[in-house]
Amino acid sequence: MSSVAFAPVSARRRRTDKLARASVALLTGVALVPLALILYYLVKQGIGAISLDFFTTDPTGSFLGDPGGIKSAILGTVLMVGLAAAVAVPVGVGVAVWLVEFGRASKLAHAVRYFIDVMTGVPSIVFGLFVYITLVIGGAGGSSFAAWKGSTALALLMLPIVTRSAEVVLLLVPDALREAAYALGAPRWKVVFRVVLPTALPGIVTGVLLAVARAAGETAPLLFTAAAVNATAFNYNDSMNSLPMLIFKNVGQAQDRLVTIAWGAALTLVAMILMLTLLARLIQRRSRLS
Repeated sequence: MSSVAFAPVSARRRRTDKLARASVALLTGVALVPLALILYYLVKQGIGAISLDFFTTDPTGSFLGDPGGIKSAILGTVLMVGLAAAVAVPVGVGVAVWLVEFGRASKLAHAVRYFIDVMTGVPSIVFGLFVYITLVIGGAGGSSFAAWKGSTALALLMLPIVTRSAEVVLLLVPDALREAAYALGAPRWKVVFRVVLPTALPGIVTGVLLAVARAAGETAPLLFTAAAVNATAFNYNDSMNSLPMLIFKNVGQAQDRLVTIAWGAALTLVAMILMLTLLARLIQRRSRLS
């Protein structure tokens, strides 16, 4: 039985290693300090608004009386983001499937990837202005603000995120799986739906949840499209309240109770996004373990 003798690590290399580790730990701590301070201040300012009535009553719009809760804002956020996801997810995944399975290195595929990258970097307010000009001022579906127009702006915001994340995940599917299915005589469309998409599903779900979390916290697109009302609304043709809009309206008020409501709504929104992000990370981790 032979043994291999390794040269001892020099003192200089050990010192360099310790210095590098300490530098990484220090920089990580510096990066986490602003996040910790933001979360601390958010909890400190918003925890006082949290109660059962806060989640079960609508805003009253009263400046001097009871300001009410945020029920309509929570439901409006869920409804508008849900409609946006119902539009953006199938389209985004479909585009990603075409780019990976059919377009590949074609000129059209390169052009599509380029415009998706451009859309990813476009500020959210641009999507809101685009929908405002084309749908609100243009009079499509009525000239007034409407929840479905806000969902349209959010869907445009989510589309490039879903497409790029789905494309990256689909590219990670081993070609051996595709080739095995082709060898068994499966047509291309069946390979995509029965082999490729189920294999990439956990990663696709992760990208979708991250896109939903991004859309749920956007205020600018809703300023020009959905406006806001105090009462709970379920009709997509009417204006609808949302958490970002409620925060935007109340945080600058002179009444302390309205400002507290804004902080409580901000804390609720961060908690919702945090739960979505943790769910995405959990799905991603389970997919890696499997």
